Amino acid sequence: MMKNKNFVAIIMTHGRPDRVHTARALKRQGYTGRVIILIDNEDKSRVEYEKRFKGQVHVFDKKGISDTFDEGDNFGDRRAIVYARNACFEVAKEVGAEWFIELDDDYQDFRYRADGKLQFCDKTNISNLDGVFDAMVDFLKVSKAATIAMAQNGDFIGGKNGSMAKKLKLRRKAMNTFVFNTACDFRFFGRINEDVNSYTCAGRRGVLFLTVPNIGICQKQTQANSGGMTELYLESGTYVKSFYSVMYAPSCVKVADMGPVYRRMHHRIKWRNAVPCIVGEELRKTRP
Repeated sequence: MMKNKNFVAIIMTHGRPDRVHTARALKRQGYTGRVIILIDNEDKSRVEYEKRFKGQVHVFDKKGISDTFDEGDNFGDRRAIVYARNACFEVAKEVGAEWFIELDDDYQDFRYRADGKLQFCDKTNISNLDGVFDAMVDFLKVSKAATIAMAQNGDFIGGKNGSMAKKLKLRRKAMNTFVFNTACDFRFFGRINEDVNSYTCAGRRGVLFLTVPNIGICQKQTQANSGGMTELYLESGTYVKSFYSVMYAPSCVKVADMGPVYRRMHHRIKWRNAVPCIVGEELRKTRP
């Protein structure tokens, strides 16, 4: 059982009630708390969701939410997760939660990425998610960050020789698994690439976003899992997706190609321009 009782896991999903992989992973890996399946009022699969997840489904007004933040365009296409991300705050308040975590619906499992000696390890599944979520909430309290996130599979490209694995330290970003306090007044912006838009643009103003690399998620490949945002990515491509972040933070984000074999366009961040730099104590000048 979780120590932080007023906690809820919110799984954001659309159009794939038979493939909410995250719900199964939560149960299988030791989460005993409350789960909400969050869908929007434009989802034609609502009846099927309600059959499969009785008493867990919450529906939000997608158009209503769209009027509360900057979408970054005037396309009128609402096939994006940012609407659900911002709806989570109100839904969590409605159910009386003080803390919540936003989860996509395509997580195959949750994994430790560091062993007992804080050295990189691969594919060690978590069996006590209650304890992990409690630790994330506790860290959010003491760090005063806006949000805390787990690492993603892509962070560990290169395995033990990759940059993340070599230095398992906190990163100034947050994607996918956002832990928030319901009192937080932060909201995501930009229809696509909302996580990068937010941690670069708000990060420049001193808002703290953190990824804990010791724990991570394993997701299905986006374009191998139909529904959700898959069709949107297939239509617009990764260049358009990445360029939203350039619009919001041109001083620190650009579009560049990436990938070891199959090259694709992706955002690239110049972190020196993205967040305030803190001088180490050993370099501080002191007067005699």
